[in-house]
Amino acid sequence: MSGPARTVDLRADPDADLAPVVAHLRSGGVVAYPTETVYGLGGACTAEAVAAVQALKGRSADKPLLALVENEASAAGLAWTPAARELASIFWPGSVTLVLRDPGSVFPAGVRSGAGTVGVRVSPHPVAAGLVRALGAPLTSTSLNLPGEEPVTSGDAASDLLARMGGSGVWLLDGGRLPPSAPSTVIDCSADEPVVLREGAVPLARLRCALPEIHD
Repeated sequence: MSGPARTVDLRADPDADLAPVVAHLRSGGVVAYPTETVYGLGGACTAEAVAAVQALKGRSADKPLLALVENEASAAGLAWTPAARELASIFWPGSVTLVLRDPGSVFPAGVRSGAGTVGVRVSPHPVAAGLVRALGAPLTSTSLNLPGEEPVTSGDAASDLLARMGGSGVWLLDGGRLPPSAPSTVIDCSADEPVVLREGAVPLARLRCALPEIHD
């Protein structure tokens, strides 16, 4: 199996032109990229790209991918509760994923769950954020790993894994080694009262300083 079709070494050239990568995404392609937690794997929020990510990772279609967005306005089609807006205003950009209702089916199946919700986050990592900004649209995200394996945290490990996955058509944005980090905190804001589904990088105690009524 061959490695990725092309690697953009952002360690050597932090200001590398991402236009070819964006064109790849807009044509339904998949990109591996660093985030504030681990290396992610994603594509545009289209049925074609979602299927490509799921097939490459061996991920079940009933486990939705989350979406990285540029800001709250980029997810304006979702149902924003007052609590969700408050959390976004305080913790975005950051390691907080908000689960919101998608009543108009703005996002495709595979990003939109069977329950009609979508998980969204604004990444503080400059590469992930820059890629979303350059794309001008939400970018799907799931950790870069195979089932049963730990997510990768370096560009070299990402390249090796993509070769094992058969990801010859995947572009890799190599941002080097990432510092250790907990996963994002996931909060269900699909109802009036927010509920923490997974406590991660932002602990419950900090969330309650901002929003005392949040549940665990």
